[in-house]
Parts: sequence; C-alpha cells; structure tokens
Amino acid sequence: MDKPLQTMIENMPEKTGKKLDEWLEILNKKNFEKHSVAVKFLKTEYGVTHGFANTIVALSKESDSPEDLVVNQYSGKELLKPIYEKILFTVDSFGDDIVITPKKGSVSLIRKKQFALVKPATKTRIDLGLKLKGIEVQGRLESSGPFGTMCTHRIQLKEISDVDNEVVAWLLKAYESSV
Repeated sequence: MDKPLQTMIENMPEKTGKKLDEWLEILNKKNFEKHSVAVKFLKTEYGVTHGFANTIVALSKESDSPEDLVVNQYSGKELLKPIYEKILFTVDSFGDDIVITPKKGSVSLIRKKQFALVKPATKTRIDLGLKLKGIEVQGRLESSGPFGTMCTHRIQLKEISDVDNEVVAWLLKAYESSV
C-alpha cells in the first residue's frame, strides 16, 4: 500500500472518530450509487473532511485492495509502471499532505482537493490529468480530453523521460493550487 494512504488509514480513528472498517460498514448499509453523494453524506452527517471522505468512499467501492487496483491497471501495460512510480516519487517530495487514492482505472492525487489523476490510457501511454484553473493550453499541456471536468488539462507520457522538469513544474503548480 502507498505510504500516504496507509498513514491516512492509520490516522483515521483519531481524525474522524472511526476506523476504516467502521466507515465501510456505514457506507455498505447506505449503499450509495454515486461517489459524490456518499462523500457529501460523510461530510454533512459526520463532519468528515473531504480528503478522508473521498478516500473512504473510494475504498468502499473497490473489492480489491489499493495495491491490487494499481496492479490491475498496469496489467498488460507493465512498461508504463516506471512512469507511474516516477510521478509518485516526484509528488512525494512536495509535502506529506498528499493522499494517493487508487481507483479501478486511475489513481487520484489529492491534497485538500484532487490536483492530479494518473491513468494508464493505452498500452503505450499514461495520461496525467491536472487541475490548473486559469492556465491556457500550451505545448504538451493539452485540454483535459477524456478527463472531462475531473481535470482541466492533461499531459501524455510515453516514456519515463517524459516526466521532466516541465511536467514536474506543472504537477507542483497543480499541487500548490489545491489548498
């Protein structure tokens, strides 16, 4: 399991008043269809912060462990995994307030809000979605494309060397604006 996610789960009882399995039991009884409705429920009914609520809901929807979700994403796309790992290594240096939330088809990078999304889009490409409001499309920084409103921009990454200073700068900008 990613260290930030493990830390978040360990801190959950102190920060939210319940352990992860207790939250999962509450959500299973409610059986919400939409992710956003379940997040809103935890925030309004229990006062859970957005980061914890989002993580709890994401983990409740997946029968696989977070590690299994990532393994499944890169099954048949193993050559892309080093790119994913470099992105995580890079954002780890930004601060200890990042929550890494694997989902079925992507991994969300969240501070107070999601600032990036890592998705193995094809067998030869990762799409790095970024939330950069007010920034014009330029160079490798394209419109969000398949991410829709989840992100404002995307950068296509095909090799580990594509995670260069430009990409790191855009990631850092997205991180810094997610407070």
